[in-house]
Amino acid sequence: MPAIHRWLGHVKDGATALGERRTQVQARREAELLAERQRVAEARRIRPRNPDPARAVPWGVRVAAEAGWRFLVLAAALWVVMRVIGSVRLVVLAFAAALLITALLEPTVARLHRAGLSQGLSTALTALFGFVVLGLVGWFVVWQVLDNLDNLSGRLQEGIEELKRWLLDSPFHVTEQQINDVAGSLSDAIGTSTSDITSTGLRGVTVLGEILTGMLLAMFSTLFLLYDGRRIWQWTLKLMPAAARPDVADAGPAAWRTLTAYVRGTVIVAFIDALFIGLGIYFLGVPLAVPIGVVIFLASFVPLVGAVASGALAVVVALVTQGVFTALMTLLVVLVVQQIEGHVLQPFILGRAVRVHPLAVVLAVATGGVVAGIGGAVVAVPLVAVANTVIGHLRANAGDDAAPERAPAEADEERVDPPAAPDQEPA
Repeated sequence: MPAIHRWLGHVKDGATALGERRTQVQARREAELLAERQRVAEARRIRPRNPDPARAVPWGVRVAAEAGWRFLVLAAALWVVMRVIGSVRLVVLAFAAALLITALLEPTVARLHRAGLSQGLSTALTALFGFVVLGLVGWFVVWQVLDNLDNLSGRLQEGIEELKRWLLDSPFHVTEQQINDVAGSLSDAIGTSTSDITSTGLRGVTVLGEILTGMLLAMFSTLFLLYDGRRIWQWTLKLMPAAARPDVADAGPAAWRTLTAYVRGTVIVAFIDALFIGLGIYFLGVPLAVPIGVVIFLASFVPLVGAVASGALAVVVALVTQGVFTALMTLLVVLVVQQIEGHVLQPFILGRAVRVHPLAVVLAVATGGVVAGIGGAVVAVPLVAVANTVIGHLRANAGDDAAPERAPAEADEERVDPPAAPDQEPA
């Protein structure tokens, strides 16, 4: 009996302990549930009714959106500028040509002025000498072309016949019937396009008038830029915002030095190209060597594209007048001179001040040609070189290379823009 009573006592004590533990677990669960309800109520009380929608947008998307609308504004401004330039293309090209000629002649005016001549007399003498030289070059080219025109016609017919014989004997399996068919197709195309040729000739008269107008406008602009360029620059600075004037005033001389170095270097390189290629084709017996040399000189002002086009012209003239061997030798002369120009002359003469990446050169020439034709292709590369110098100068003065550090990722939602530098305005 005592053992049974003890066993019942143990069972009763175990049941009592189990009930106490169950009560404790239930009380703990109720306390946790109450605490959770209190936290939820506190969060609802603290959370704003209408949160800021910008905080729901990720930081990267916000940066992309702000950069995107700024890019759209710049693209729209550039489009408007291009449309305005296209509308007054003649005036813009004439003024751009005047700037290039002024950059070439201004050092001479400065030397004469330092020698004791007045500014007006120095300008008049320099401009007169420059325009007379340009006129003599143009007259010499026209005279050479007219003087060799009859001889060139005969040589051209002989060259065509020789080219025809070469094609018949070549391994390309070209028959005389195929050559006659091509010649007949060309004759038919020329015959059916008489009206188009006539209208093109009439448009050529209009283009000639525009060219003469542009030349006169460029001459007058050059005279005023040589005589009064400094005051024109001071007046231009007054159009800038007051806060930007010091930086623009510092960037102006750097841009002018770049433009002057580009024009000088391009003239020297173009002269060397024209001289050596002209001498090469002259000794090879190619007719019109002097006019072709002048064309090479003028075409060298269009980087990359002009050299290829003028070299192709020399090879074609050599092919139709002297035959395949002379054409190959002409191609060799052109390639050698252009390789020396690209790897020796341009880096040595132009230097690093006006060095532009070849991709930028090609894109600039193509864009200038689309917007304003040949004149746009000529002025595109110096414009890019000057813009590169100005942007680099402004960035160096503004200290943009020291970019602010990014805020930590956990603070993106409460990120604040860093304060602007003392010499900058906040964006």
